[in-house]
Amino acid sequence: MLKSIIAQGSTTNEAIEKGLKELNVARNMVDIKVLEEEKRSFFSILAPRVVKVELTLKEEKHQEKPANKPKKEIHLSKEEQNLAYKNLEEFLNQFIKNMPEGTKYKIEKAESAIYVSIDNENLGFLIGYRGETLYAFQNILSSIAGKGINNKVRVILDIEGYKEKREKTLEELADKMAKTVIRTRKSVTLEPMQAYERKIIHTRLQENPKVETKSIGEEPYRKLVISLKSK
Repeated sequence: MLKSIIAQGSTTNEAIEKGLKELNVARNMVDIKVLEEEKRSFFSILAPRVVKVELTLKEEKHQEKPANKPKKEIHLSKEEQNLAYKNLEEFLNQFIKNMPEGTKYKIEKAESAIYVSIDNENLGFLIGYRGETLYAFQNILSSIAGKGINNKVRVILDIEGYKEKREKTLEELADKMAKTVIRTRKSVTLEPMQAYERKIIHTRLQENPKVETKSIGEEPYRKLVISLKSK
Protein backbone atom coordinates (compact mmCIF):
# COMPACT_ATOMS: atom_id res chain seq x y z
CA MET A 1 0.00 0.00 0.00
CA LEU A 2 1.30 3.43 -0.94
CA LYS A 3 1.89 5.88 1.86
CA SER A 4 -0.48 8.85 1.76
CA ILE A 5 -1.00 11.85 3.98
CA ILE A 6 -3.40 14.77 4.03
CA ALA A 7 -1.93 18.23 4.59
CA GLN A 8 -3.56 21.62 4.84
CA GLY A 9 -2.63 25.27 4.50
CA SER A 10 -3.98 28.68 3.62
CA THR A 11 -2.97 28.11 -0.04
CA THR A 12 -2.50 25.04 -2.20
CA ASN A 13 1.28 25.54 -2.35
CA GLU A 14 1.52 25.96 1.42
CA ALA A 15 -0.42 22.73 1.96
CA ILE A 16 1.80 20.86 -0.51
CA GLU A 17 5.00 22.16 1.07
CA LYS A 18 3.82 21.08 4.52
CA GLY A 19 3.04 17.62 3.20
CA LEU A 20 6.42 17.30 1.46
CA LYS A 21 8.18 18.33 4.66
CA GLU A 22 6.26 15.73 6.67
CA LEU A 23 7.08 12.98 4.16
CA ASN A 24 10.64 14.31 3.82
CA VAL A 25 10.59 13.91 0.02
CA ALA A 26 10.90 16.04 -3.12
CA ARG A 27 7.83 17.19 -5.08
CA ASN A 28 8.48 14.85 -8.03
CA MET A 29 8.28 11.86 -5.68
CA VAL A 30 4.57 12.22 -4.88
CA ASP A 31 1.18 12.36 -6.60
CA ILE A 32 -0.81 15.41 -5.47
CA LYS A 33 -4.59 15.70 -5.28
CA VAL A 34 -6.46 18.79 -4.04
CA LEU A 35 -9.26 17.50 -1.81
CA GLU A 36 -11.13 20.63 -0.75
CA GLU A 37 -11.03 24.31 0.02
CA GLU A 38 -13.04 25.48 2.98
CA LYS A 39 -13.50 28.08 5.74
CA ARG A 40 -12.55 27.17 9.28
CA SER A 41 -15.83 28.68 10.45
CA PHE A 42 -19.12 28.60 8.54
CA PHE A 43 -20.36 31.68 10.39
CA SER A 44 -17.43 34.00 9.73
CA ILE A 45 -16.44 35.18 6.27
CA LEU A 46 -13.25 36.50 7.85
CA ALA A 47 -12.14 33.01 8.89
CA PRO A 48 -8.91 31.96 7.17
CA ARG A 49 -9.15 29.88 4.01
CA VAL A 50 -8.14 26.24 4.36
CA VAL A 51 -6.89 24.07 1.51
CA LYS A 52 -6.51 20.31 1.95
CA VAL A 53 -4.34 18.19 -0.33
CA GLU A 54 -3.53 14.50 -0.43
CA LEU A 55 0.07 13.48 -1.13
CA THR A 56 0.72 9.87 -2.14
CA LEU A 57 4.27 8.59 -2.28
CA LYS A 58 5.11 7.14 -5.67
CA GLU A 59 6.37 3.57 -5.60
CA GLU A 60 9.64 2.64 -7.20
CA LYS A 61 9.82 -0.86 -8.58
CA HIS A 62 13.54 -1.48 -8.18
CA GLN A 63 15.07 -2.96 -5.08
CA GLU A 64 18.45 -2.70 -3.48
CA LYS A 65 20.46 -5.23 -5.48
CA PRO A 66 24.08 -4.67 -4.62
CA ALA A 67 25.05 -8.02 -6.10
CA ASN A 68 23.77 -7.03 -9.56
CA LYS A 69 25.66 -3.76 -9.78
CA PRO A 70 28.92 -4.17 -7.92
CA LYS A 71 31.14 -1.14 -7.54
CA LYS A 72 34.23 -1.07 -9.68
CA GLU A 73 37.03 -2.76 -7.80
CA ILE A 74 39.93 -0.57 -6.74
CA HIS A 75 43.48 -1.87 -6.85
CA LEU A 76 46.06 0.51 -5.45
CA SER A 77 49.72 -0.19 -6.18
CA LYS A 78 52.26 -0.11 -3.37
CA GLU A 79 53.42 3.29 -4.60
CA GLU A 80 49.85 4.63 -4.62
CA GLN A 81 49.20 3.25 -1.15
CA ASN A 82 52.34 4.90 0.18
CA LEU A 83 51.50 8.27 -1.38
CA ALA A 84 47.92 8.13 -0.09
CA TYR A 85 49.29 7.30 3.36
CA LYS A 86 51.67 10.24 3.21
CA ASN A 87 48.93 12.64 2.07
CA LEU A 88 46.66 11.59 4.92
CA GLU A 89 49.45 11.61 7.49
CA GLU A 90 50.41 15.20 6.66
CA PHE A 91 46.81 16.35 6.90
CA LEU A 92 45.88 14.43 10.05
CA ASN A 93 49.01 15.55 11.92
CA GLN A 94 47.78 19.12 11.58
CA PHE A 95 44.13 18.23 12.02
CA ILE A 96 44.42 16.53 15.43
CA LYS A 97 46.14 19.61 16.82
CA ASN A 98 42.70 21.21 16.77
CA MET A 99 40.99 18.21 18.35
CA PRO A 100 40.51 17.46 22.08
CA GLU A 101 43.69 16.53 23.91
CA GLY A 102 44.60 12.87 23.58
CA THR A 103 43.09 12.41 20.11
CA LYS A 104 44.94 9.78 18.12
CA TYR A 105 44.64 8.40 14.60
CA LYS A 106 45.68 5.24 12.80
CA ILE A 107 46.11 4.64 9.05
CA GLU A 108 46.14 1.19 7.48
CA LYS A 109 46.99 0.57 3.82
CA ALA A 110 45.28 -1.95 1.55
CA GLU A 111 44.82 -2.50 -2.19
CA SER A 112 41.10 -1.75 -2.08
CA ALA A 113 41.07 1.18 0.37
CA ILE A 114 42.94 3.17 2.99
CA TYR A 115 41.49 2.70 6.47
CA VAL A 116 41.55 5.58 8.94
CA SER A 117 40.43 5.44 12.56
CA ILE A 118 40.32 8.43 14.90
CA ASP A 119 39.87 7.87 18.61
CA ASN A 120 39.05 9.92 21.66
CA GLU A 121 36.03 9.93 23.95
CA ASN A 122 35.05 13.49 23.03
CA LEU A 123 34.61 13.27 19.25
CA GLY A 124 30.84 13.02 18.99
CA PHE A 125 30.76 16.28 17.04
CA LEU A 126 32.86 14.60 14.32
CA ILE A 127 30.28 11.81 13.99
CA GLY A 128 27.17 13.97 13.82
CA TYR A 129 23.54 12.87 13.62
CA ARG A 130 23.54 9.23 12.52
CA GLY A 131 27.04 9.61 11.12
CA GLU A 132 26.32 12.47 8.69
CA THR A 133 29.44 14.43 9.67
CA LEU A 134 31.57 11.28 9.67
CA TYR A 135 30.57 10.39 6.10
CA ALA A 136 31.16 13.96 4.91
CA PHE A 137 34.61 13.94 6.52
CA GLN A 138 35.30 10.54 4.95
CA ASN A 139 34.69 12.05 1.49
CA ILE A 140 37.08 14.89 2.30
CA LEU A 141 39.78 12.44 3.38
CA SER A 142 39.30 10.47 0.15
CA SER A 143 40.00 13.63 -1.85
CA ILE A 144 43.07 14.42 0.25
CA ALA A 145 44.41 10.86 -0.02
CA GLY A 146 44.04 10.92 -3.81
CA LYS A 147 46.19 14.02 -4.35
CA GLY A 148 48.75 13.24 -7.05
CA ILE A 149 47.23 9.79 -7.74
CA ASN A 150 45.44 8.98 -11.01
CA ASN A 151 43.66 5.98 -9.53
CA LYS A 152 40.60 6.57 -7.33
CA VAL A 153 41.46 6.33 -3.65
CA ARG A 154 38.77 5.15 -1.28
CA VAL A 155 39.11 6.06 2.39
CA ILE A 156 37.12 4.16 5.00
CA LEU A 157 36.85 6.27 8.14
CA ASP A 158 35.71 5.24 11.59
CA ILE A 159 35.55 7.41 14.70
CA GLU A 160 35.34 5.95 18.21
CA GLY A 161 34.19 2.61 16.72
CA TYR A 162 30.94 4.25 15.58
CA LYS A 163 30.39 2.08 12.50
CA GLU A 164 30.57 -1.21 14.39
CA LYS A 165 28.09 0.07 16.98
CA ARG A 166 25.79 1.46 14.27
CA GLU A 167 25.87 -1.81 12.33
CA LYS A 168 24.76 -3.73 15.42
CA THR A 169 21.95 -1.21 16.04
CA LEU A 170 20.73 -1.50 12.44
CA GLU A 171 20.76 -5.29 12.52
CA GLU A 172 18.68 -5.23 15.70
CA LEU A 173 16.32 -2.75 14.05
CA ALA A 174 16.02 -4.99 10.99
CA ASP A 175 15.08 -8.00 13.12
CA LYS A 176 12.56 -5.99 15.14
CA MET A 177 10.88 -4.46 12.06
CA ALA A 178 10.73 -7.84 10.32
CA LYS A 179 8.86 -9.28 13.29
CA THR A 180 6.47 -6.31 13.21
CA VAL A 181 5.78 -6.82 9.50
CA ILE A 182 5.13 -10.54 10.00
CA ARG A 183 2.86 -9.92 12.99
CA THR A 184 0.82 -7.04 11.49
CA ARG A 185 1.08 -8.14 7.85
CA LYS A 186 1.73 -4.50 6.97
CA SER A 187 4.76 -2.96 5.31
CA VAL A 188 7.10 -0.73 7.31
CA THR A 189 8.94 2.26 5.81
CA LEU A 190 12.10 3.30 7.61
CA GLU A 191 13.57 6.79 7.82
CA PRO A 192 15.99 7.97 5.09
CA MET A 193 19.39 6.32 5.43
CA GLN A 194 22.82 6.25 3.84
CA ALA A 195 23.21 3.59 1.13
CA TYR A 196 25.74 1.85 3.40
CA GLU A 197 23.13 1.60 6.17
CA ARG A 198 20.34 0.41 3.86
CA LYS A 199 22.68 -2.32 2.64
CA ILE A 200 23.22 -3.53 6.23
CA ILE A 201 19.47 -3.99 6.73
CA HIS A 202 18.97 -5.47 3.27
CA THR A 203 21.75 -8.01 3.87
CA ARG A 204 20.43 -8.88 7.34
CA LEU A 205 16.96 -9.71 5.96
CA GLN A 206 18.04 -11.22 2.65
CA GLU A 207 17.75 -14.77 3.95
CA ASN A 208 14.51 -14.16 5.85
CA PRO A 209 11.90 -16.41 4.17
CA LYS A 210 8.96 -14.19 5.09
CA VAL A 211 9.98 -10.61 4.32
CA GLU A 212 11.68 -8.66 1.54
CA THR A 213 13.23 -5.20 1.25
CA LYS A 214 13.22 -2.52 -1.41
CA SER A 215 14.19 1.14 -1.64
CA ILE A 216 12.00 4.07 -2.61
CA GLY A 217 12.74 7.72 -3.21
CA GLU A 218 15.85 9.56 -4.30
CA GLU A 219 19.00 10.48 -2.44
CA PRO A 220 19.38 11.92 0.14
CA TYR A 221 15.83 10.93 1.11
CA ARG A 222 15.99 7.31 -0.08
CA LYS A 223 14.22 4.94 2.31
CA LEU A 224 14.01 1.22 2.86
CA VAL A 225 10.65 -0.58 2.85
CA ILE A 226 10.23 -3.95 4.58
CA SER A 227 7.21 -5.97 3.46
CA LEU A 228 5.85 -9.51 3.37
CA LYS A 229 7.07 -11.68 0.53
CA SER A 230 4.50 -12.42 -2.15
CA LYS A 231 3.36 -16.00 -2.14
